[in-house]
Order: sequence, then C-alpha cells, then structure tokens
Amino acid sequence: MTRLQWIALGYAAVLFSAAALNYVPGLTDLEGRAFGIFALDLYDDALHVVSGLWALWAGIASHRAARFFLTWFGLAYLADGLLGLVTGVGYLDAGICRFGVQDYGLVFKILANAPHILLGGFALLAARLWR
Repeated sequence: MTRLQWIALGYAAVLFSAAALNYVPGLTDLEGRAFGIFALDLYDDALHVVSGLWALWAGIASHRAARFFLTWFGLAYLADGLLGLVTGVGYLDAGICRFGVQDYGLVFKILANAPHILLGGFALLAARLWR
C-alpha cells in the first residue's frame, strides 16, 4: 500500500468522524452547533459520508485511485472553503443555493471554513508531492 493510499484512508476516517459529530453527546451546543461554531445538517452529513466512502474506496483500490481522489477532493473542498470565506457558505452542501450569501463575521468565516480549506489544501499538496 502506498503513502497516498494511506492518506486517502486517513481522509476516510476524518470524513466519517465529521459525519458523526452531531451524534456524539457533548460535541454540540444547545443550538446544534458542533464545537459552538457551525451547525451540521443532513446535507453536510451526506456530503461527509459520500466523501468518506470515496476516500475509503480510493485508499483500498490503488495508488492511482488515491491520487485521483486527493486531487479532485482537494480541489472541490478547497474551493468550497474559499467560497465560504467570501460568501459565508459553501457549495458542496448546496448551502449557497439554500441560504444565499450570509453576512457572518470574519472570525466565524475562518473557523467555519478552515476544515475544508485545510483538508482540501493538504489533499492537493499530497497528490502533487507523492506521485
């Protein structure tokens, strides 16, 4: 198993964990926000589960599949996070269509979108560094 396959499997674990956040007692506040920052809904959970299944398949399938996953997942999540910094919501969970542009403060936008920016950025970096 190659380094990229292990990284893809790591992404599967992270994404499945993200999907489980709403269901672990104590991680959400009374308003349903994970860590008091962002609210995850059914759309977010579905996005994380589908992405996790893709990552799991890619990690098991082959080095080439893992690199493909890391490249396209990285592009999609990085773009989603950057859009979230500008508009307050991303597109992967259809948030921009469902809620339109939101006027959140900069600190909130950074905290809420950092996971997608970091995951997407690292995925792209890994796909390029470890060919």
